[in-house]
Amino acid sequence: MAKVVLVTGASAGIGKATSLEFLSAGHIVYGAARGVHKMDDIRDAGGHVLAMDARRPEDLERVTSTIIDEQGRIDVLVNNAGTVLHGAAEDIPLDLARDQFEVNVFAPARLTQLVLPSMRERKSGTIVNVSSIGGEIALPLGCWYYATKHALEAYSDSLRMEVEPFGIDVVIIQPGIIKTGFEDHTAQQLREISGTTAYGEMAEALAQRAEEQLGENSQGSAPGIVATTIREAVEADKPETRYAVGWMADKLLELNATLPDREFDKLVTGAAK
Repeated sequence: MAKVVLVTGASAGIGKATSLEFLSAGHIVYGAARGVHKMDDIRDAGGHVLAMDARRPEDLERVTSTIIDEQGRIDVLVNNAGTVLHGAAEDIPLDLARDQFEVNVFAPARLTQLVLPSMRERKSGTIVNVSSIGGEIALPLGCWYYATKHALEAYSDSLRMEVEPFGIDVVIIQPGIIKTGFEDHTAQQLREISGTTAYGEMAEALAQRAEEQLGENSQGSAPGIVATTIREAVEADKPETRYAVGWMADKLLELNATLPDREFDKLVTGAAK
């Protein structure tokens, strides 16, 4: 049976790939993002597109009510929209940190509140929260991004236990390094925020590493591998609670789990020298 799927951040990268993946499997898909003009391929594939700014609560309410009015339900919510922020903790203005939490944590939480009543009534549904390997690990000069992903995972774990009695699944997706435009501005952010501060040497080293890893020669995985994982999780009778997927995902998570903290610190900060 076709599911009604809402994918946020659908204008590019993982969100777009996920929307097209669900469409190709015969599901009813609504892609939501600020850049409606970037979602023509979703519309051309038979999907629906909706304008949505994750920072605007009225947008979140309009999107969910529109889908429920048109389809009578939302079976799957894929919370994929997000932003990333790089710089030293000492240097980053707190208004930028608050914005990071607004998009990466509070928007998914509000959308979850909006879809849960109808899911509970039908005793079925799946909420997919796209986290990151950064939901379990942390690297230097990314404290606020990693903080949001850690928060999203803790939120998801608690939510999973709360809604399981109502037949609702909560799934966490942990992408590794993926070839998308998501981190195109990483090097620029590092240099602008911390390039001339006490953390300048570290910022420049990480900026150069980002240009190597995220540029044209990136070894990162294609976003389609994440999209396929999300669809398979949603279609599974009993999905796993977490899926690590993409280049370096399993390896970095394993190292973080097995190495003592200071040994892991040395490993990752060595790349910043």
